[in-house]
This record gives sequence, C-alpha cells and structure tokens, in this order.
Amino acid sequence: MDVGACEKAELAAYQLKGVAQIWFDQWKGEKGNGYVVLWEEFKLAFLNRFFPLVRTRKVKFRFPNEPVLEWESRDVVVKGKFISCIKAHRLISKGCLYHIVRVNDVESKVPHIESIPVVNEFLDVFPEDLPCVPPEREIDLGIDLLPDTQPISIPPYRMAPAELKELKEQLKDLLGKGFIRPSHSSWGAPVFFVKKKDGSLRMCIDHRQLNRVSVKNRYPLPRIDDLFDQLHGASHFSKIDLRSGYHQVKVRECDILKTAFRTRYGHYEFVVMSFGLTNAPALFMDLMNSVFKPYLDYFVVVFIDDILIYSRGEEEHKGHLRVVLQRLREEKLYAKYEKCKFWLKEVPFLGHVVSGDGIKVDPKKTDVIRNWARPLTLSDIRSFLGLAGYYRRFVEGFSSLASPMTKLTQKKAKFVWSDECEESFQTLKERLVSAPILSLSDELEGFMFIAMLPHWFGLCVDAKW
Repeated sequence: MDVGACEKAELAAYQLKGVAQIWFDQWKGEKGNGYVVLWEEFKLAFLNRFFPLVRTRKVKFRFPNEPVLEWESRDVVVKGKFISCIKAHRLISKGCLYHIVRVNDVESKVPHIESIPVVNEFLDVFPEDLPCVPPEREIDLGIDLLPDTQPISIPPYRMAPAELKELKEQLKDLLGKGFIRPSHSSWGAPVFFVKKKDGSLRMCIDHRQLNRVSVKNRYPLPRIDDLFDQLHGASHFSKIDLRSGYHQVKVRECDILKTAFRTRYGHYEFVVMSFGLTNAPALFMDLMNSVFKPYLDYFVVVFIDDILIYSRGEEEHKGHLRVVLQRLREEKLYAKYEKCKFWLKEVPFLGHVVSGDGIKVDPKKTDVIRNWARPLTLSDIRSFLGLAGYYRRFVEGFSSLASPMTKLTQKKAKFVWSDECEESFQTLKERLVSAPILSLSDELEGFMFIAMLPHWFGLCVDAKW
C-alpha cells in the first residue's frame, strides 16, 4: 500500500517511546482535537526538538513498503534533555513506552580493507581476532626473580556483578584461545578491570608484588625526539597498531607459574604475556626492533606496538608498506585493522601530528591542556608538568616558565599557589595551545633538542594518557 502524508506521520509517531511519546502527545494536544498532523510538519517539529546533539549523526524511521528514512545532522547544536536511570525506571513502571534508538557515528566509518592499495594483498595480517597461541620466537618473556624470593599469593578483589559477568566471559575467551590455562601454582595475583576508550573493559592482573621482586629488564625505550628526527622529508605515512600485542608473545615455560592469578571462578596462569608485568614494554620493544632492524630509521619507526611507516613519495610508500606487511606475515604478528591508518599526508603518532610540514601537538591534547583546571595538590602539579613537559620542545624557555611550579614539587617545599605560579600555569597553557608546527631538519647545526623530563614515561601515565 502507499503511505500518505497523514498515515506516515501517524506511523512515525507510533514508533516514538518514552519522553518522545510524551512530547508528541502534548504537541498534538496543543493543536486541538481533530487536528490532522501532516508528515512534513511532524518531521520539522521532531527535528527541532529531538535531533541528535552532536555533529554528523543519523536517526532512522521505518515505514511499511518503503525504504528506511534517515536524517543526518550537519553541525546541529541543540541543548539536550537527559533523565536519570531512576527516573527512566519510574516512567517505565508507570506504563510509559520507551524506544532505543541506534545512533551511528558516520565519520568513524572505516573503509573496506579490500579498497586499500597494498594492504589488500595482506588480509591474513588483519584477522578479526588472534587465531591461536603465538609461535616460539627468539624473544620470549622471562621472569627472573631477586634472590631468596618466595611465592606471593593474594586473595581476589571484590567485584561488582557486572564485572563478575565480564570476568566470566573474558576467562572463557582466554581459555578458548589457549592464552591461559588452569593453574596449581603457589603464586596468585588478584584481577581488576580498567575501562578502555571504547567503553569496554580490559582485564588486568595486579602484578605489583611480583614486579617488586622481579629483576628489571633495562632494555631502553627510544626517545620520542629521536624517533621524530628520522621523519625529515617524508610526506606519505601509514600507521599500524598490533592486535593485543602482548598476547602475541609467549611466556617462557619455566616462568608461566609466576603469572598465576586468582579469581572467583578459579586459579589460572598466562601462557602469553599479560598486561601489568614490569618487563613487558621493554621486551616487546626488543622484539619489534629485532623484527624491523634492517628498516629502522630508513622508513620505519617503532614504539612498543605502534609502527609508523614513512616515505617521500607514493611509489616509494607502496614498497615500504609491502615490506613491513610481509615482515608481519613472516613473523606471524597480527594487526588490528580498525586502529590502523594508511596512505595519509598527516598522521597522529605518540601524541603528535606528523606531516610533510613537520610536527605539531595533537589537537586532542591541546583540548586537554586548554581545559586543565588550576592544580590544587602536589599530584595535580606533577600531572600537569608531566603532560606539558612532554611537549616542551614547542615552548621556548620551557624550564624558566615552569620554574615557579617546579619549585613546589621539591622536597620540604610548602604548597602555596602564588600569583607567580598562576602566571606560570596560564602562560604554559597558552603557549602549548598555540604551539607552532616544528619543521623537521636533517641538519644538527642550528637545530636544538631540549632533553625531556626524567622518567617521562611514568609522567605520561600520571597525566592519565
């Protein structure tokens, strides 16, 4: 049947639930009894009242025998109305209907891998999930202990019901993949969850006690400025992010028992490297340097599980990209396609944006700096200086500008936030937010790099990157 303008409005209104239904009843009531709502009128009123609040979103309505109708926002900014879960439950218990609308972020759509030149020749490098336990490699994780160390076992932490449900699912998944196995070890660490950027939960093992008695791997992580030095003249970039990189490295058989962890659902141990082990970053860096050793500083830079490929031209980039993907295939190392970026003229990398013009602060980080509240504690100051210090190359005279706040972090210094500290804080924020693009030079003369704060990696963590 054909759906007319009146019927279409009625069918659309029928699909409204909860607050939207209440709005429609009130809006139609204001028109008076017997008023016939036409489709275009309904559409205009609905868009003005309930259109998604953020840029580039879609909303759908379905009608019999007709295609799904979609609307896409275009820089529409409307103040939204939100209700709490308790109020929503109360409305539903009173008989109000509710409707779950799926909102699609159009801008985040990832192009099909088959359409990416060169990459489409290596589909096996980008699986949906890790296919199996990693093979034996020249570099596996060993956990050497300080002399006279005894096994350490800690009871499981308490968890919320939702976390327990997630724990059960993740244990099942890890067991199915062979990444963990039941354990009878005398060792045992508790488990906790951290929220990832996409809202999902990552299971982490609290290995702090094990880390305290482990012999530290002193393999050096590269300096960020040294990595960026290599990019001079490059104009084509691709970035590859490995899929669950740590799970692609095995634990030395004799050390597996030390990775044991306790949960409400049993005692298990890791066959592969897990998050939280003190030597994991250094060992993974060692592995990646070994895999890409012939190409480092020629067209590849690596930082733990992030691989940046850079080239001067398109044809050159094809060859470089093919070489890197072939090495990943040979080493049975797998990447997460959704987090990779290919054939770019500028690319975000390690908190910076790299292009043929040079490097600049990642705009996402400048937003964090711009909105940073005045420090109220010593920890707040250290966090801010940690983040600001990471970008000190963009601020001439950084040490002098930061000096009033740095003095507050010294031993026995009283925490007194003076006018001088406030001026230092605001000036640094202003300089970082308006930082220029730094040209990458291949000449050492006249191009000065200032050493970063000591223990920069720990400072990045403190800054909640």
